[in-house]
Amino acid sequence: MLGAHLSRLGVGGTHYRRLSPALSFRLLQVSNASSSVEYRPIKSVLVANRGEIAIRVFRACTELGIKSVAVYSEQDKMHMHRQKADESYLIGKGLPPVDAYLSVPEIIRVAKENDVDAIHPGYGFLSERSDFAQACLDNELRFIGPSPTVVQQMGDKVAARQTAIKAGVQVVPGTDNPVTTAEEAYQFCVKYGLPVMLKAAYGGGGRGMRVVRELNEVKESFSRASSEAEAAFGNGAMFIEKFIEKPRHIELQVLGDRAGNVVHLYERDCSVQRRHQKLVEVAPAPNLDQKVREAMAADAVKLCRSVGYENAGTVEFLLDNQGNYYFIEVNARLQVEHTVTEEITGIDLVQSQIRITEGMTLPELGMSQDKITPQGCAIQCRVTTEDPAKSFQPDTGRLEVFRSGEGMGIRLDGASAYAGAIISPYYDSLLMKVISRAGDLHASAAKMNRSLREFRIRGVKTNIPFLLNVLENQKFLNGTIDTTFIDENPQLFQFKPSQNRAQKLLNYLGNVLVNGPLTPLATGLKPAEIYAGIPPTPAATEPPRGFRDILVAEGPEGFAKAVRKHKGLLLMDTTFRDAHQSLLATRVRTHDLLKVSPFVSHNFSNLYSLENWGGATFDVALRFLHECPWERLEAMRKLIPNIPFQMLLRGANGVGYTSYPDNAVYKFCELSVKAGMDIFRVFDSLNYLPNMLLGIDAAGKAGGVVEAAISYSGDISNSSKTKYTLQYYMDLAEQLVKAGTHVLCIKDMAGLLKPQAAKILVSSLRDRYPDIPIHVHTHDTSGAGVASMLECGYAGADAVDVAVDSMSGMTSQPSMGAVVASLMGHNLDTGMDLSVISQYSAFWEQTRTLYAPFECAVTMKSGNADVYQNEIPGGQYTNLQFQAFSLGLGDQFEDVKKAYREANMLLGDLIKVTPSSKVVGDLAQFMVQNKLTAADVEANAENLSFPKSVIEFMQGYLGEPHGGFPEPLRTKMLKGLPVVEGRPGSTLASMDFPAMKERLVEDHGPRITDYDVLSSAMYPQVTDDFLYFRDKYGPVDKLDTRIFLTGPKVGEEFEVEIEKGKTLHIKTLAMAEDLNVNGEREVFFELNGQLRSVMVRDQEAIKELHVHPKVTPGAKGQVGAPMPGTVVEIRVKVGDEVTKGAPLVVLSAMKMEMVVQAPCDGVVTTLDISKDMKLEGDDLILTVEPK
Repeated sequence: MLGAHLSRLGVGGTHYRRLSPALSFRLLQVSNASSSVEYRPIKSVLVANRGEIAIRVFRACTELGIKSVAVYSEQDKMHMHRQKADESYLIGKGLPPVDAYLSVPEIIRVAKENDVDAIHPGYGFLSERSDFAQACLDNELRFIGPSPTVVQQMGDKVAARQTAIKAGVQVVPGTDNPVTTAEEAYQFCVKYGLPVMLKAAYGGGGRGMRVVRELNEVKESFSRASSEAEAAFGNGAMFIEKFIEKPRHIELQVLGDRAGNVVHLYERDCSVQRRHQKLVEVAPAPNLDQKVREAMAADAVKLCRSVGYENAGTVEFLLDNQGNYYFIEVNARLQVEHTVTEEITGIDLVQSQIRITEGMTLPELGMSQDKITPQGCAIQCRVTTEDPAKSFQPDTGRLEVFRSGEGMGIRLDGASAYAGAIISPYYDSLLMKVISRAGDLHASAAKMNRSLREFRIRGVKTNIPFLLNVLENQKFLNGTIDTTFIDENPQLFQFKPSQNRAQKLLNYLGNVLVNGPLTPLATGLKPAEIYAGIPPTPAATEPPRGFRDILVAEGPEGFAKAVRKHKGLLLMDTTFRDAHQSLLATRVRTHDLLKVSPFVSHNFSNLYSLENWGGATFDVALRFLHECPWERLEAMRKLIPNIPFQMLLRGANGVGYTSYPDNAVYKFCELSVKAGMDIFRVFDSLNYLPNMLLGIDAAGKAGGVVEAAISYSGDISNSSKTKYTLQYYMDLAEQLVKAGTHVLCIKDMAGLLKPQAAKILVSSLRDRYPDIPIHVHTHDTSGAGVASMLECGYAGADAVDVAVDSMSGMTSQPSMGAVVASLMGHNLDTGMDLSVISQYSAFWEQTRTLYAPFECAVTMKSGNADVYQNEIPGGQYTNLQFQAFSLGLGDQFEDVKKAYREANMLLGDLIKVTPSSKVVGDLAQFMVQNKLTAADVEANAENLSFPKSVIEFMQGYLGEPHGGFPEPLRTKMLKGLPVVEGRPGSTLASMDFPAMKERLVEDHGPRITDYDVLSSAMYPQVTDDFLYFRDKYGPVDKLDTRIFLTGPKVGEEFEVEIEKGKTLHIKTLAMAEDLNVNGEREVFFELNGQLRSVMVRDQEAIKELHVHPKVTPGAKGQVGAPMPGTVVEIRVKVGDEVTKGAPLVVLSAMKMEMVVQAPCDGVVTTLDISKDMKLEGDDLILTVEPK
C-alpha cells in the first residue's frame, strides 16, 4: 500500500528504499491527506543564521531525514553550528561579521550551488526581511516562513498596525509611517507628548528600542536606537508609539497553513525584560483572566487569517492592569522563546514550519484548535554573556570552564557552550537557553533554579546570578509581574558573587609557571621538595585545659592571678610569629601554621601564651603572602582553643608604622578580640607614654589582657651608659602600673639584656610589684639568650620567651628545649616533655626548608655579639639584610651595620623597635648607598633628600623620643616642614568606617568585611592590592608552600583543600611554547580529571610586542573599556575639560552601543584609542586628570 502511495507522489520504489524512516512516514501522512495544497517534499534545508537557532533547525531536519546546510562568517569558522550541519559553507568573505549574515546574494549563491531546496531564516538577521523571502522564491528556493507579502506587511510596524486596525484589533497610538530622522522624532514628541517608545521599524528582539521620558533626550536616543537598528537589521527606520505604563507583555504563538487554517498554541508571558529584551519567558501566562486569554487568542487568529498568514508567527500584546490589551506587533518568524510553547503543547514548531512549507496542512498534522491543549508550566531563561552587576555589559573572551545543569524537566538549547569556546563581540550575547517544565509555576521555577545553580561558567561573566534572583523573587513566583519588574526591584541586582576558586588558582599557577614567582624571593635558593611530617594528634578529642580557659572563665584579672600563683617558669612560644619574623623574614604562611596547630593545642596546654599575630606578620600576610591576617587568627583560634594568644600592639601605631586616629586603634582592638586575640603586648617604639596609654586603654576596653611593655635598650649593668638607666625603667613601669596593666613586660627587642642586667631589672620590678606578673621577651642574637632568660626566672619573672629548637637562636628567641632542660628538677621546672618538644622541632626543621628563599642563615651563620654595639633588633636584622641585597648593598652589610650604629646616634640614641627601628635602618641604608658618614649627614642635612620615614620621625609623627629630638639636625632636615606637638593621633580626625566600607565595596565587591575595613585603615594601598590579588587569583593561601612560591613542575600532581570537604586534584600537563597575538601562553592542567587551560600573558615576551595597555586597578582617572567592542565614536581630545558623566566615547559590541562617561571632573590627558579600534574589556581608553 505504501509503495502505491509513493508512486502517486512520483517517488519510485527503488528510491523509496533509500529514504529515511522519518521521510517515509511523512510521505505516508501526505498520501492519506485530502488537501488540495500541492505537496513537495524538502530534501535539504539551509539555515541562514548562526548559533543555537541554527542548531535547533538542524536537529529538526535530522529527525525528519532532511539534509542540513550551514553558512558561517569568517569570525564563526570555529563555531559549533557549522559542525552540527551535514554541510557548511563560508559566506561573506571580507565582510564585517554581521554583514556576512545579511548578505542575501551570498546566501542565495551557496543555496543554488549546493542543491538546497529551502531556506530557514531563524530569528534576527534576515528573518523579517521581505526582500530576502522574495529572493528565495525568485531563485526557486522555498522560504520557511510566511510569504514575502506577509513578511513585508507584518515586518513594517506601521503597516502591521494598519492591518490590525482593519481587522478590528485594538492598537497603541503611534506614528502612521516609519520615522527616519531625529528631527521627525522630536516633532512627533512635541506634538503628542511623552513618554514614547522608539522601536526598530524592520526588526525586533529589543534591538533599537528606547523609552524616552524627557524631550531633551529624544534626538540622542533616536540616533543611538537607529544606529543599533541599522547594525542589526540593515535599516535604521524607527516607529514611535505612546508608551503604556507598567503593562504585561503577552504574546500568542500562531501557526497557519496554505489552506487558510490558523490556530494558536496559547500564550507566553514575556514581561521579564531588560532594555526591552526578554530574559525570562513563561508559558502559559500565569494569573491571566480566562476571558482575556480567549479574547487575545481570538484576536491573534483573526488578525493572521485576515492577511492569509502561513507558517509560524507571534502576535504580541501589551496588557494593562485594567484588563485592556493592545496589539503591538507581529513577529513573522520563529521566536527565541518558542521552546516554552513546544514544552507545554508537545508540538515541534520547527518541524511544523518545515512540514507546512512542504505543503502539509494543519489538519494533516493533527493540529485542530480543539486538540491543542497546554499541559503544565514551562519557563525559559536566556543565559547570556553579560554582567548584570555592570548594567548587563556584554562580556567576551574564552570559556575557560563550562559545565551545564541537566536532569529531568530540563531542556538545553545552545551552540558554542563548551570549555575553550571563544565568545566574540560581534554577535548576540546569548550563550544558552535553559527551559524547565513541570506541573506548575513553582515547580518549574524550582527545576530551573536547580539547573542554573549546577552551571559552572568561567572566563566570561554571565547573567545567571540575576536569573536566580528573579526565580526566587516572590512576585515572580506569584505570577504578578509586569514589564517594570526589573526596574522596580533593585534587589534583583544584589548578587552573591561566584567565588570561582578553582579557575582562579589555575590562573595563579599558570602565572607563576610563565612569569615566575608572584611574591618576591629574597635569595636564589629554592623551596625544598618535601612534605613536612605532621606529628600525630589524638582524633576527635578535646585538648587539655590551659590558661585561656582561666582567662575566659575569670577574666584578665583572674588570669593574672593564676599566672602569679603558678610555681614553675612559664614559657611563651614565639614560633608562630617572632621566630619566623627573625629567621625567615616573616614569611611563614597560615597553611603551615595550621598544620601543627592541633599538636600544639594538645601538647603545650601549659604555655603562658602563644605569640602568633600582630607586628610585621600583619602587613607581610597582606603584602607578600596574599592572605588575610584576620582569617589566620580565626583559623588558629578554632584549632587552639586552650592556649592564650598574644599579639604585638604598637600603641597608638596599631599594627602599622605611623600614628592613626584614636578610633582606629580602639576598633582594631575590638575586632582583634572578636577574632580570637587574648593578650595585647602594648608597646611604643620610643617608650612614649601618651602613645602607650592609648593602646592600653584600647586593649582593656576591648576585653583583652593588657601586657604593657617596657622597650629595653642600652645596658643598665654598665654604669657608663647613662641615658637608659634602671631608674628610667622603674619610672616607666610605675606609670604603666598606674595605667592598669595586667602584666608587666620587658621587651628586649635586640637581645641587649645581659644576664646581670636581667637580674638587676627583674628583681627590682619584682620587689616593687609583687602581685603583677612579669614577662620577659628577648632575642638570642648574641647567643646569651638562654642564660639571660634563666636569670630572669631566678630573679622572679613569671614567663619568658622561647622558640622551638629548630626555629631558635641567632636573631630568634632562645631555645625552648634548652630552657626546659636547664630547669628540670629545679623549683622553676616548666613541666614540659623534651620528647614532645623534639617532635615539634622536627616538624619545623622540615618546614623551615620550604622557606629557603628567605633563610637568614644564607648570610648569618651564627649569633653575633656585635649586636651589643649596633643594637639592631632581632626582628629587623634579617629584613635589613634582605633590604641591603635588594638595594645592591649585599656585599656591604657590614657597612650597613656600622652605619646603623651611626644613624642611631645621629637620631639621639633611640629606643629601637618597629617603627622607630625602621627609621634608623632607612637612614643607615641611605648613608651607605650615598657613601655618607655621620659627619657628612650633619654638615649637609639641609641639602639632602632623606627617606620619608626619617622626615616623618623628625616631624614628630611617631611621638617624642626620650631626651627630645636631636638639634640642630632636626631643623636642618625638616627645612621648615611643620612639626607635631604632643601625641600625633590626638589631632587626627576620626576614621569614617562606614564610608571606608562603602568605598571598598564599590572597588572590590560585596564580600568586604569589617576586618577588611580595619586592614585598610592600617594599610590602605596594601589592602587594596591584596583585595585585587585575591579577586584575581583566589585562595592562594590554600596551596602548599613550595607550589605557592615557585609553582608546580610539569607532570606534577597535587591536591588543594579549598574548604572542608572540597578538595581539588590538580595535575600540571604542559605549557605552550608559542605566544598568541596577545602575547599569551596557554598552560594546561587537569582539574579533578577534566582538562583545563588558562591563557597567561608572558610579561617578558610582550615587551617586544605591541599590546594595548590595560587599566591599572585603583588608578584614579583612568577610563577603561567597560566591555569588549569597537570604538564607533570619539567625542573628546587631549586637553579637553570634561565634567563627571560627560560622554567620552561610544563603543559597540554584540549589536549594542554604550556611551563611556567621564568618571570625574577633569582634563583629558591621554587618548589611547582611535576610531574603529577593537578593544578588550578593561583596555585603557583615556586618562582624565581629576580637578
